[in-house]
Amino acid sequence: MWRRWPLTGRDEELRYITGVLEAREGPAGVVVAGPPGVGKTRLAREALAAAERRGAAVRWAAASNAARTLPLGAFTALLGETGGDPAELVRRATDVLAGAGPGGAVVGVDDAHLLDDLSAFVVQQLVQRRAARGVLTLRAGEPAPDVVTALWKDGHLTRLELRPLPSTRTARLLEAVLGGPVDSRDAARLWTVTQGNALYLRHLVDGEVDAGRLREVDGVWRWRSGPALPPGLTDLIRARMGRLTAAQRDVLDALAFGEPLGVPLLARLTDPAAVEDAEARGLVEIRADGRRQQARLAHPLYGEVEQASCGRLRARRWRGRLARALAGTGARRADDTLRRAVLMLDSDLPHDADVLAAAAGTALEMLDFALAARLAAAAVRAGGGPAVRLVLGYALTWSGNGTEAEEELAALEALAGDDAERVRATLPRAGNLFWTLARPDDAQAVLAEAEAAVRDPAARDALTAMRSVFDAFLARPGRSAAAARAVMASGSSPEAVTLAGWGLAAACCGLGRLDGLGEAMARIEALAVSYSTGQVRIGGFDAWVRALRLAGRLHDAEDAARRFHEAARAVPGAGYLFAGGAYAEVMRDRGQVRSAVRLLREAVAGIEGADPGGWAFCLPLRLAPALAMTGDAPEARRALERARAVEHPSLVFMAPDVLLAEAWVAAAEGAVSEAAASARRAAVLAASQGQPALEVSALHTAARFGDAGVAGRLAELASEVDGPLAHAAAAHAGGLRDGDAAALEDASARLERLGAVLAAADAAAHAAACHARDGRRGPAAAAAARAHSLAEACQGARTPALAATALPPPLTPREREIVALAGAGLTNRQIAERLVLSVRTVEGHLYRASAKLGVTGRADLPALLRREP
Repeated sequence: MWRRWPLTGRDEELRYITGVLEAREGPAGVVVAGPPGVGKTRLAREALAAAERRGAAVRWAAASNAARTLPLGAFTALLGETGGDPAELVRRATDVLAGAGPGGAVVGVDDAHLLDDLSAFVVQQLVQRRAARGVLTLRAGEPAPDVVTALWKDGHLTRLELRPLPSTRTARLLEAVLGGPVDSRDAARLWTVTQGNALYLRHLVDGEVDAGRLREVDGVWRWRSGPALPPGLTDLIRARMGRLTAAQRDVLDALAFGEPLGVPLLARLTDPAAVEDAEARGLVEIRADGRRQQARLAHPLYGEVEQASCGRLRARRWRGRLARALAGTGARRADDTLRRAVLMLDSDLPHDADVLAAAAGTALEMLDFALAARLAAAAVRAGGGPAVRLVLGYALTWSGNGTEAEEELAALEALAGDDAERVRATLPRAGNLFWTLARPDDAQAVLAEAEAAVRDPAARDALTAMRSVFDAFLARPGRSAAAARAVMASGSSPEAVTLAGWGLAAACCGLGRLDGLGEAMARIEALAVSYSTGQVRIGGFDAWVRALRLAGRLHDAEDAARRFHEAARAVPGAGYLFAGGAYAEVMRDRGQVRSAVRLLREAVAGIEGADPGGWAFCLPLRLAPALAMTGDAPEARRALERARAVEHPSLVFMAPDVLLAEAWVAAAEGAVSEAAASARRAAVLAASQGQPALEVSALHTAARFGDAGVAGRLAELASEVDGPLAHAAAAHAGGLRDGDAAALEDASARLERLGAVLAAADAAAHAAACHARDGRRGPAAAAAARAHSLAEACQGARTPALAATALPPPLTPREREIVALAGAGLTNRQIAERLVLSVRTVEGHLYRASAKLGVTGRADLPALLRREP
């Protein structure tokens, strides 16, 4: 399929060339030099097109090896017949090429290093005499005619080195071409494979899209496999690599299947002279890695081409040779063992259960669940014992294969010979039942059965720690925190302590008690070193960020979430998607609503087809309010319905979040009184679950929707929960209740200091409304200006309070709500049903509001509502 590739990512270079061509003094043009495929020709053509739009007469010529054999061969298409006296040819060529328009003449020459001598002389004469300006492209590293080289060496032309696109520009180009956001990790992979070469990227992306491997999932473009190179790209890479001897091909094959390789090891596997030749030809790079000299292919696509052209038997033999060679080096690094095991899987070697088991554990620590499951299954087939079967159980659980995991772990639990072995199998089995299979009753039964049978104190501590996590998720935070603190105080096993840390963090989210939580997170970080604690790290830090966020410590939450996300991105598994969900909630609270939506869309798309434990529920649930805050009510409603369709029975503590998401969606749809009522119901539910911190969040949301009746309860909660948010929220609601504009302005300043910029904007908007109601037009305008200034930092966020400032003050809250619903397209009857009013009441409100607004009908309302504050 044809798709347009814009010149994205070269704005600075295009501006530079344009500036040189427009300048009256200085060089008469630019030489654009760089390796093949970086976009030299496209950039030069765009520069000539810009010059033509300014009135210049432009000429374009392309040099080639074939045209090089003819005098003025590059200009044959412009000159027609090029036979005869050379002096006459030069004069005629100069006249044609220098024929100027109002903006002068500009000559572009592609691949100027291939110019014949006479053509090069013509270009030299045009530039030196300034009869025309020039834009020439050169392939870096290729010899060019002396007169062309002299042009830039002597300053007649300036030389611009065009390098491959960096990763950030590549991502922008991809999104421009595909017409939507691209998963950040997949964009990074595409950059890594192509190294920013625009030509390679174009061939690869076009091929992968047409093959369906690069496709849009939930509004995000994702690349689901490694590349299968299209023929055109393969031919380009082969041409760049050139003809290879058998010895050189061995060097490239060894690196294609096993890079990076130490130089001594590569020399033993192949011909040392061929290694030197490959480096001299630019096919292989040698880099220092500590004390090691490591060899890599000079471009990742060389390896893809070599692997694609390698026969099955040759590939199996090479993998076997490499696996044996890595074993001979001692495999001192964990990734050496992992590489050796992966090579062994598809080689001609017999499978070594111990190597495969060790590698499976490493893959699980890296959160690469699919690879861990593959390695562990191979280890089991090779005769691996209970330890690797346990790894397989974890890997199956976390990759969403809950039924297979239950079979494996139940069998392992039945074979346990002592308390320690039983608990090692019970913990992942119970977790699989609880999260992946969404069977919390069965999970608790399995845990209770083990608790009744196990006598060893350390083993019982681990079961108690898991029980604390279950209690937190089932909205029993008090019991959870007590059990978790007891285990952490006991100095039990690292597994028990890390599990208890997760339980404590999850409990403290709702309890609003942060004492000891930082220490618990530090212990998780220090102790979570085995494959069994990967999920604990994710769950613990997600809960930690949530606790900081609900307390109003948004700066600390942002710092923790960013570190969490960056660490997760550094490993190949899906952890970065879950970390992105936590980071997005912090961004949303800080008002970075579009950034939050982007991260959450990426996370939702990333778990398509495999839910390792409730993320398919909680990620779209987090997305819905973020979308609502951008004003995209239809998409927000779809995200909420998606979450509700897979509501997870083990995530009871998030039930108030469902009502809060409903509140924000209703607000985006214009039903503000309904939104406030939903937020109040969320607060009541949170209180019934013993989650006062979440109750604060819900009540403050109601206040942001204009509900002043929550002020008393917020004042009570301010003395019960840790962190500054409750006090700021109580001040906001109190000012709203009392109609105290000064108190609202103070609350806005408090919220801004916390980093809650969007909530601060709402408080300022409420202050503006108070001033206006009391006839203080100057202070009202100042408060509204502050609200809008804060909102500008929130990426176009839309909230009911901010929207109200866009409409003239005479509207009452009910009139404003009905106007919003009517502007969204609801009929009077639909508005009446939604707000539980009579149709006549709705008609009366609309009539009065229309008179106040000076509009004559419903058709004028959408434009009015879209007006920026």
